[in-house]
Amino acid sequence: MSMLMLGLVIAYVAGSFPTAYLMGRALKGIDLRTVGSGNLGATNVYRSLGLGPAAAVFAIDAAKGFLPVAWLPQLLGASTPLQVTVWALAYGVFAIGGHAKPIFLLWKGGGKGVSTAAGVFAAAAPVPLALALMVFTVVTVVSGYVSLGSLVAAPVLCVVVAFYLGFGPVFWASIALAVFIYWSHRANIGRLRAGTESSIRHTRNTGATR
Repeated sequence: MSMLMLGLVIAYVAGSFPTAYLMGRALKGIDLRTVGSGNLGATNVYRSLGLGPAAAVFAIDAAKGFLPVAWLPQLLGASTPLQVTVWALAYGVFAIGGHAKPIFLLWKGGGKGVSTAAGVFAAAAPVPLALALMVFTVVTVVSGYVSLGSLVAAPVLCVVVAFYLGFGPVFWASIALAVFIYWSHRANIGRLRAGTESSIRHTRNTGATR
């Protein structure tokens, strides 16, 4: 196995680090897979544990995507700009996959990938990611729905990436990410359409979306 291929394993293992699960166990002795939405993401942590733990989980989960993308390609031998970009995006995909299906929890449970994907694009496309996060924040604050913020920000990221970086590998990675986010939020989409999605303005422990 080449060093660059080994990076895929490293990225997946890094993405598998079960931040939210460990936070729930450490602070309240609970398995967040059995609380609220059952999702191991920052929103469920916010509803179950509060803002501070949720912010910490978001930051760590984002780092799981950022560090493999920013460091591994050059560290493991990618030499040309195209190689660096392609391998960086591959590592990002594997990190998101690890977050969604963590090996440390025997692939049972995980997050929806938004936080880790934010870390991936913070490394691969920082300006488009910053603009998409602004849209996410505005939509979430105005609507009260984190899921809606994610669903709106995902296609915005694609558009901004195309504007800033053109229709290269990063653009197609943003398209793939948008498709994945819509797929992972399919239950949330149904609840949004039915008017039954939980708002972040409600009392914690009423459900989560990420």
